[in-house]
Amino acid sequence: MDQLQSMAVFVKAADSGSFSAAAEALGMSSQMAGKHVSSLEERLGVKLLNRTTRRQSLTEIGQQYYERCKRVLAEAQAADAVAENYTEAPRGRLRISAPVTYGTYCLMPLLNRYLRRYPEVKVELSLNDRFVDLVDDDFEVAIRIGKLDDSSLIARPLAPYRLIACAAPSYLAEHGTPLSPDDLTGHHCLGSNAWPATVSGEWRMLGGENLQQLARQSRLQVNDARAQRAAACDGLGIIVGAEIMLADDIREGRLVRLFPQLQKPARPVHLLYASDRRMPPKLRSFIKQVVAELEIDPGSMR
Repeated sequence: MDQLQSMAVFVKAADSGSFSAAAEALGMSSQMAGKHVSSLEERLGVKLLNRTTRRQSLTEIGQQYYERCKRVLAEAQAADAVAENYTEAPRGRLRISAPVTYGTYCLMPLLNRYLRRYPEVKVELSLNDRFVDLVDDDFEVAIRIGKLDDSSLIARPLAPYRLIACAAPSYLAEHGTPLSPDDLTGHHCLGSNAWPATVSGEWRMLGGENLQQLARQSRLQVNDARAQRAAACDGLGIIVGAEIMLADDIREGRLVRLFPQLQKPARPVHLLYASDRRMPPKLRSFIKQVVAELEIDPGSMR
C-alpha cells in the first residue's frame, strides 16, 4: 500500500477516534482503513493503536509516530502546493538566445512588456549571432534568423527579417544618390563581417553579383550592426541593414532609404524550443506572447 496514504489514514483514525470515522472522511470503507493501519504496523513491527470494541487509543510508540506522520504529511502537502503554484503562474528563470540586432531592436521591447506582465519571471537574454545549441548551452528558447537545419526542435515562424539600403543625407550630398543598384559603382558600401560567408548575402538581395562584389571590397568592415549603423549615420557609406534597426533613423532624417521600389526577399525568422508536454508556464507564456506580437504576416514573404 502507498505509505503516505497509510500515514494519512492512521493520522485521521487517531484524530477521529475510529476507523469508520476516518474511512468516511477519506472516502473509503472502514475495512480498507483498518488494512492501511495494519500495513503500517506490519512494516514497522510495532503496534500503533490499542483497539477495543468501544474505543481505540495510541500506544506510546504510536503517539511518537503520529507526531512524525503529521509533519511528513504537512511537508508533502507543502511540496504539492509548490508544484501546483509552479504550474499555475509563470515564475522562475527563463534563458533566451537571440541574434544581437534582432534581440536589441525587436525582442527587448517585447521583453519589457512580458516582464511587467509576469513579475515573478527572471529573464537571462544572451545576444549572440552564433547558432547556440539549446541543450548543450542550457537555453530554453532561441530565435534564429536564416535557413534552419533539420532538428527535433519545434520551430514557430515569425515575421521575416527585412533588409533595406540607406545612406546619410551628408553622404548623398557628397557622392550623389544611386537610383538603382547598378549605380553603386564607386560608392562606399559598408560591409559586415559578423556573419559567415554562407549567410552574409545581404547585398546580393539588392542587385546581383556586382553588388555582392562591391560589398566585399568595402573600405570598412564592421562586425556589429549597431556600429555599422553609426558609421552610416556619420556619412561613411551606404548600409544594408535590418529595417527594425534603421526605421527610426529614416523617420527622423538621419538616413535616407535607397531603392524603395525594389522587391527584396526577406530572411526567415523562427522561434525554437524543445517539445515537452510538461512545458513550464514561464516558457509557455513567453512563446504565446512572442507568437502573438511577432507572428508571420501571410503576405510578408513576397
